[in-house]
This record gives sequence, structure tokens and C-alpha cells, in this order.
Amino acid sequence: MVRSENKTVANKVLNKDLFDLTTEDLKKFDVVIDAFGAWTKDTFPMHSTSLTKLCDVLSGTDTRLLVVGGAGSLYVNHEHTTCVADTLDFPDAFKPLAAAMAKALNELRDRKDVKWTYISPAGDFQADGKCTGKYILGGEELIFNSKDESVISYLLEPFLIW
Repeated sequence: MVRSENKTVANKVLNKDLFDLTTEDLKKFDVVIDAFGAWTKDTFPMHSTSLTKLCDVLSGTDTRLLVVGGAGSLYVNHEHTTCVADTLDFPDAFKPLAAAMAKALNELRDRKDVKWTYISPAGDFQADGKCTGKYILGGEELIFNSKDESVISYLLEPFLIW
């Protein structure tokens, strides 16, 4: 799905704004991936409104909603009392974004009418990092590799779109 010109290699494209989607639009999909991003103070609330819209459209269906979130909502302790965004070394510049995404996640946790999975990436995105094709699968806690790093690259090898 794209809201403007298709810049993907996908053979089938639905050109429609997320906020205009209907249940009918998504009924043929097994999975919908939400990679919505809003990066300014004025647009941060859209993390919640966009996710609410998708949940409302998918409510009661068998379609799985995969939400790509941020590392700020991952916990740093086993008791799940402190999130990455609450730590002293979390950059102040990212705190409003992390708070908006955490709010959306908490609202999603209240939805019992949607089959959803929330994906939080590693703490450090490296735009020029090497694509290794490897990752560590974890739960709700920030995890680290053998070098005590929580890192992933932006780069993708060519892949198939189903």
C-alpha cells in the first residue's frame, strides 16, 4: 500500500492513504505491516491515531497486524519497570517520539479484537552498517549481541516480496 507514487517492486499496489483504508481494502491480506512514522511534535499523536485506524479496520478479522515500533519501549530490566526511553543516557531529542510510540503501544495492548505483533528493533540503527542477514530474536527486553551491542543496519539485501 502506498499513499503516493509506487516506488516498490511489488506487482500489486493499493494506492490509498492509511486513514482512508477500509475493512474491504484489507480483507484479502493475511498480514498488514504498519511501518508508519511521524517525526515532528505536531505529528507525534498520529502514531496513536494511525494505529487506532488500522485496528478498527482489522477488528474481528483474521488478518495479523505487525507493527514496527522503536527500541525506546523495550525494557532494560527483568521486572519490566524501566524502559530504554526512561534511562539517563537516552537522548533527549528522541524522548517525545519514544513517548508517542509508547503511548500507541500501550493502546494497542488494550485491543483484544485484533491479532497483532509489535516489533521493536535494536537500540542502534546504523545507516551504513553491514548487512549480515542475522539478527537476535528476543522478547520485550533490550537484548545485546556477544559484543554487548544492540545494533542493526538499515541496509537490506535484495529480497522477495510475496
